[in-house]
Amino acid sequence: MDLNLSPWALTFLSAAIAMTVAWLIFFSSAAIVQRGTAHSKPASAVAQAARKPAGIMLPLLALQFVLRGAPDDLAHIALVRQATTIVLIASFTWLLMRMARGFGQAIVMAHRTDASDNLMARRIQTQTQVVTRLAVSGIGLIGFSLALMTIPDVRQIGTSLLASAGVVGIAAGLAARPVLGNLMAGLQIAFSQPIRLDDVVIVDGEWGTIEEINSTYVVVKIWDERRLIVPLQWWIEHPFQNWTRNSANILGTVFLWLDYRMPLQPLRNAMQAVCEMSPLWDGRVCLIQVTDFSEKAMQLRCLISSGDSGKSWDLRCLIREELMVVMQRDYPDYLPRVRAEIDKPLPSTAHADAEDTLGRPPSPQQRSPTPEHGQAPPVG
Repeated sequence: MDLNLSPWALTFLSAAIAMTVAWLIFFSSAAIVQRGTAHSKPASAVAQAARKPAGIMLPLLALQFVLRGAPDDLAHIALVRQATTIVLIASFTWLLMRMARGFGQAIVMAHRTDASDNLMARRIQTQTQVVTRLAVSGIGLIGFSLALMTIPDVRQIGTSLLASAGVVGIAAGLAARPVLGNLMAGLQIAFSQPIRLDDVVIVDGEWGTIEEINSTYVVVKIWDERRLIVPLQWWIEHPFQNWTRNSANILGTVFLWLDYRMPLQPLRNAMQAVCEMSPLWDGRVCLIQVTDFSEKAMQLRCLISSGDSGKSWDLRCLIREELMVVMQRDYPDYLPRVRAEIDKPLPSTAHADAEDTLGRPPSPQQRSPTPEHGQAPPVG
């Protein structure tokens, strides 16, 4: 047997034993952690997210200790150490990224948005998602940089690039301005929160809800199932309507144009009855007001309150339908009508036919006898 293989054989044997012990420690620790976090869903989510990368990182860490203790004169030992270090950094980066996502998922699970009053939950979920994405991106960037710094040639190239970064850095900064602007807008949205997940907004005349808030853009779900993609920076630079900024409660309006003779109390009674029977009404506001006059009719505004915008839309449609039934059944003659008053009687048809457009009396030819005067009409 070649004596040069003996140190490698000893190193391989030591590495196998160390990695086996590391796996045993991992499996026993994972079982203990799983039992300890079974009662808590957030803690269980974090532990489950860290399970796979930890199962890879612990044996690699044991292998790294063995390789560091191996003789330096072994063939290719430096290359093996460097490769193991890069893989170890990658696994540790993966572990941190998975733990960050698991921690964010745990916070989201603890603050659900399926409740009726979910303002605080939506606020926390929005902050959590934005911060989690930024944290994962930062961890990945740092891990990649650390892996590159373990390679001497790359480290020297990086130092040279930093020394001559002048114009290149300015050009790169200008090229990356939209990306950096969106990242900064994401941080600003996460903490100032002009929008949150499930907020009802109107963007460029489109009514929809905030479905996703990503690192560079926001997905708005339009009411007809379309998706509107809006950059993050747009929300900072342009005005928009947020119907659920402080509360999901909202007031809805229904407008009617009716004749002045229409009594208001029957309509008020009908709308009150509809609101009281409908689960869409939150019990706060239900009234009818005269808000405008015209030469033909009066404008009535029906004001109703609901718990959210979806219920408000359905309740407004219900009010229109029920009031239309009342008008059709009980007051069909009270729709808007055109009124006119005639001061002088109109000239008779015979007199109008007897005068031409210039107001002159009829000519003798126009005064031909007719059957009304007892004479037969001329025969050609």
